[in-house]
Parts: sequence; structure tokens; C-alpha cells
Amino acid sequence: MLKNRLLIGIVVALACVTTACFLNRGGAAAASVPDEVDYNYHIRPILSDRCFKCHGPDANKREADLRLDTEAAAYAALKDNPKLHAIVPGDLDNSAVWLRITTKDTAELMPPVESNLKLTEHEIALIEKWIKQGAKYKPHWAFIAPTTPKLPEVSDEAWPKNEIDRFTLAKMDENGLSPNEEADKERLLKRVALDITGLPPSFELQERFLKDKSENAYEKVVDELLKSKHYGEKMALPWLDAARYADSHGYQDDGLRTMWPWRDWVIHAFNQNYGYDKFVTWQLAGDLLAKQQGKKADDPAVKEMMLATGFNRNHKITQEGGVIDEEYRIEYVTDRTNTYGKTFLALTYECAKCHDHKYDPILQKDYYSAFAFFNQVPEKGLFGTIDANFADPPNMKITTKDVKDILKFVNKTDTAAVLVMVMQDKDTLRPTHILNRGNYDQLGDVVTANMPNFILPFDPKKYPQNRLGLAQWMLDPKNPLTARVFVNRVWQEYFGRGIVKTVGDFGMQGELPSHPQLLDWLAVDFRTHGWDIKRLVKQIVLSATYRQSSAITKDHLSKDPENVFLARAPRMRLPAEFVRDLVLASSGLLNPEIGGPSVKTYQPKGLWESATSGRGILKTYVQDHGDSLYRRGMYVFIKRTVPPPNMLIFDASNRDQCEVKRSRTNTPLQALLMLNDPTVLESARVLAEKLTLEKSSVDDKISKAFRQIVCRQAKSKELDVIRKYFDEEKAALAKAPQKATKLLSVGEAPQARIPDRPSVAALMQTILMVYNLEEVIMR
Repeated sequence: MLKNRLLIGIVVALACVTTACFLNRGGAAAASVPDEVDYNYHIRPILSDRCFKCHGPDANKREADLRLDTEAAAYAALKDNPKLHAIVPGDLDNSAVWLRITTKDTAELMPPVESNLKLTEHEIALIEKWIKQGAKYKPHWAFIAPTTPKLPEVSDEAWPKNEIDRFTLAKMDENGLSPNEEADKERLLKRVALDITGLPPSFELQERFLKDKSENAYEKVVDELLKSKHYGEKMALPWLDAARYADSHGYQDDGLRTMWPWRDWVIHAFNQNYGYDKFVTWQLAGDLLAKQQGKKADDPAVKEMMLATGFNRNHKITQEGGVIDEEYRIEYVTDRTNTYGKTFLALTYECAKCHDHKYDPILQKDYYSAFAFFNQVPEKGLFGTIDANFADPPNMKITTKDVKDILKFVNKTDTAAVLVMVMQDKDTLRPTHILNRGNYDQLGDVVTANMPNFILPFDPKKYPQNRLGLAQWMLDPKNPLTARVFVNRVWQEYFGRGIVKTVGDFGMQGELPSHPQLLDWLAVDFRTHGWDIKRLVKQIVLSATYRQSSAITKDHLSKDPENVFLARAPRMRLPAEFVRDLVLASSGLLNPEIGGPSVKTYQPKGLWESATSGRGILKTYVQDHGDSLYRRGMYVFIKRTVPPPNMLIFDASNRDQCEVKRSRTNTPLQALLMLNDPTVLESARVLAEKLTLEKSSVDDKISKAFRQIVCRQAKSKELDVIRKYFDEEKAALAKAPQKATKLLSVGEAPQARIPDRPSVAALMQTILMVYNLEEVIMR
């Protein structure tokens, strides 16, 4: 009130003075302003970051009863002062926003001094020009349904290999960049093999590809890799992060759970190339779809549809006595709602649990309307004890007969039935209340299942008000988010960052797309071609953009240090699981078995025991043996309270909650792990023993080891350095045979009987050095 009264008194006096003052001091800033200022790409990010917290969607936190996130509210007269308007299109002198952001009076300045937020001169110049040009508002870009854009003209018509390249090259042209040359065949093969299967190319594939001089040699390799059974594993890993898959329940007791058959289904779905529409619908509502189609419980298709719904039962579950049942049941529904919002819509739904969203137009009522879809499960907050059934109801039983006749993709080898948690709705509708301040026992108004109109109206006549209707709403051609969100996450897998960098947030606080037209083109193309995931992957990896060398020039560093405009291929460290896979595969130790129960590999003693409640089957760590030790990283047992330490060091998810983007750190611990991890040491030993038994020279052995690990032929200078290291190690170990014996004792894989142990140990150390080259775990 006081600020508004003061403002009326100074409007006329300040109008000309502040404008003239700003124009005099802001000439340079104004000069860099584009000819046409766009609300979505220039103004909304400023308002969202500096203004919406106090003048945005959240009515409870709104100051001066002023909204700046909608056109009508920003143009309207202020309620306390009808003569005053926040924004008057085309009129700076009568726009209170302009006056407040340019005033010299710190008591009037916006954002307030105490907020520690400031506008730069460039940002002020953008707002100035936007108001002068009519202050036109637009819906947020992500909430406008994508349409197929016109392919842009480019500077080099010979460079593009498909439509993707026209968009990326046009952006390079805009920013004064030129694309890199294509990567050499060895590096390109390593890259695409790791990106499609998560495994390095075999020695045989390397040889075959290098000898193939045909024009479509690369495409043939891509097709071969897409047919590999390991493709499904590679695609499944980021989905497991989003689905928060783990092998324990979480919370303090953190007991055992058996959800691995659902993981087997995810791998199977990707390998069979289920369309994304089917993939989504079965996971969200396979049970309801089966019922809608009139399928009986003994219909083979029902079992698979039911298993797919395990997606929504991967959340943490308590097994601790004394908890309040309803409090934890609400926690489970909350987790499903938040996971849905981030995974499928890339919206921060969780921010609206306790109040209206501060930045996006998601009301608290909208949150609980979405909550209602997931609130119909006949479950309890606490079922049994830590020693009770490992699958809380509702669940499904998978028998040996099921695996033999129906669920043939489930890797079940023992005879005992497996219980897996799945989704099911109650026979009677459970009312859903808005929970005041998000508290489980503070019941507010009753709401029905619904989704926000700003995305796409949820018409009950068109969609049933249940999870199946929710899936149908998502897949509606007019839904602006579903296709965009998925193609953006797939893009992230191959370029290290999404076209929208904030892959889990397409809202007001998220990043703007670096290539908006490309994102829309990919989304529409993906949807109109049957939601075909393998086709999308092939388009990406066949593009000239993907095939570029990753060499970095001074021009790159000065103009585009983060490689936003893709004038080079990215250099990225492999995810934690694939670091393990590369080491095992290159040594020949990898067990390529698909699916099945998770395994407990080498781990420092005492970790579980020092961080457990001391109850249940998982109170102590019991390591597996034999072939189980050499399974792929995605099958390593994840106990939520004590995740595998070697995985966490390389930034793996602890699967506590939904994650759609892992952090990527670079720490000394990672180097220490590569030098000391038993799996790496054992792999180096086994490969050294195999090479020692071959009838070849030391140079040939070193050269072969380098090629198997690094996936290219070593240069002569590299071989000279490595051979020198081998000779030094051999000489040192010959003087200390007991050290050689100790080195060769690592791991449970049988040792080869080789008399010259110092030579084997020296080769092992040499191979370990190669494993520790930066290039090895980069793609």
C-alpha cells in the first residue's frame, strides 16, 4: 500500500528523468537488443527468475496483489490504485514496472534491494523495447503443441545427411561456427557401439568395419547394433533411473524387494521396439487396458500388461513398526505423482504439493487432481514386517509355467514363484482431498482426477478419469509435452545434454531449447511415425552432427565452450555401469546374460553392517560368486540406504527418487577407484594371463591389449611408452616375486598356471595403466 501511494506521487516526475537517464547510460546494452523482442525467449526468463516468486502464480505469496505472469493481470489497473497499471503496452512512462526497475530510489527499486536480485542493463533494455513494441505476452513455449517447422536453409548443402543436420548447421551458421570433420572409423565405431549397446565393439567388429569400404558401412553397423540384445539394456538404464528402480524398499529397515522381473520387461520392451505409446500406456495403466479390452485374467497378454505396471510400484516402502499407516500411504501416492510429472511431462509437480506453484501455472488443486489418478490403489502404508512378504499387495505371482509359456523374457532359473508389486485400482472410488500445506491429516476440498488446462484440457467425455485416460491424454496429438520430453531425453543420451538442458523441467524456470525448431521437428516426426524409438535412435546416430570428431579448437572454446551449438561431438565419461561393463568386456570376463535377479559383487567389508537397522535378510552383505560376479553393471544389487560405492563414485543414482539426468563429476576418487577396484584389477590380471598364453611377442601382446581396451590401434609413440613401463615393472617384480604373487591373487577368476609370474604381473600392471587412460572411459 505505502509503496503504491509513493509511486503515484513520483510517476510524473520520474517518467522522463529515469527514461532519459537509462537511455544515456544504457546505449551499449540497447545496441545489443534484437530487432524484435520475444516474450518467451527474452522476457519471460527474466520475469520468472526475478519477479514471479512475489508476482507469479502462487496467490499465497503474491505481493501487492500483482501478477506479472499473465497478460490480463499485468495490463489491469492495480486494485489499490486504479490509475496505475503495471504494464501499459507501448507506453513506458505509464508502465509502473518500467519505472520501478529504473528508479534511483532504493526504497522503490524492483527487485527489492534486500532480495539480492538485480537486473542487468541488457535485461532492462530488453524490457524497455518489449514494452515499446506492445508488451505482447505468449503462452510458454512448452505449452504450445509442436508443429513441423520448415527445414532451414544452410551454408553447405552437401554436409547434412538427414533433416537433423539442417537444423544444427543453421544454428552453427548463426553463431559463426563450422562443423568438425567426421570422426575416424575407429573412434566412431567405439562411440556408436557404446551409445547403442553400452559395450565396446568386439575385436571382430572392429576388424570387419575397418575393412568395409562400402558407402553404407557405417549404417550396416548401426543396424547390427540396434538388433543386439544389449540395445535393450542400454536403453533401459536411464529408464531405471527415472523409475527409481532398486532392490530394496528404502527407509531405515530397507528390506529386500523383488522387482527385477519388471526390469526384464523394460529390456524386452526396448529390444522388441515397443512404440513409446504402448510402452507408456502399459506402464501407467496396463491393468486397466486389459480390463477395457475385456481380457480375462488367464489371457497371456494380461500377465505382461500387469507386469509393466510395476513402474508405479518402484517407490520406497516402509517396513518399520509404529508408523502412521495413512501418512505413508500418502507418501507413496505423492511419489507416484511426482515421478509421473517429471518422467512424462518434465514439470516440477512436486512444487505444488503444499501451495500453488511459484513459477508455473500449476495450482495446488491441479496437483491433487493429478494425485487422484494414483490414489486408487488398495494398498497400506505399512504391510507386515521386514520379515514378511517381499511384495506388498497388490502383487502378481510369476511361476515357472508363466516364464515357460508367457513371460519368456523373464530370466527366472529357480522353481520358486516370484511375487512382483503391480498396480490395481480399488473397486470403489477413494475420494481425493487437497491436503492443506501437504499434510496427510489436513483434508481440504475434494477434487476429481484431472489435468491442467494450460497443457491440454482433460475432457471426461473423451478420456476415462483413471490412469488409462491419463495415458490417452498424454498421447493425444495436441499434447505439447509428451513427445518433446521423450525425444529430448533420448537426445541427451547421445549428446550429453538435451536440446532443453533441464530435461526434467520444461516449465518457466527451465532452460530454453537451444534448437527449438529441431526439438519440434523431432517431436512431430517421432509421434507421426508410430512413436518408433529405434527409428529415432537411428536418425540421431546416422546424422552428420553425431558423426563429427570431438576435437576442440580455439574457435570452439571462444564461441561455444559448452558445445551448445554442436559444432563438434561431445566428449563424455561413460555412466558408472558402463565403466564396469567396458572393463569386463575388454578382458573377456563379462557374463553377457540378459536379465534376472540382481547380483552382489565385490564390496568393501562392513558397509551394510555399519548402516543398517540390524534386521531382515539384508542386514549383512553376502557376496555372490562365479559368473554372477561378472554381470553387467545394471544388474548390481542396489540397496537404497547403502548403494554400491563404486557406482556412486561415478555418479550413479541411488534410486531414492526419480532422476532424469545424472550429475557428471570429475574427482580424485574416480582415479583411485580405477587403480584399486577389485573388478578392474581382476580384469587386468585375466587379460594379462590370456595374452601371456598366446604365442606372440611382448609388443604384440601390448598392442592387442591396447586395441581391445581403447578400441583403436596404438600409435608407435604410445607403444614405446607402454613398453618402457612394462620393462620397468618386470624388472622390479623380478626382484620382488612375492609382490608379483600378491598382485596375481586378486579376484575369484581361476588363475592360469604360468611359471614366469613377474612377466604376467608386469603385463597386468601395464594393462591396468591402459585402463586408467582418460580416453578409455570416454566416448
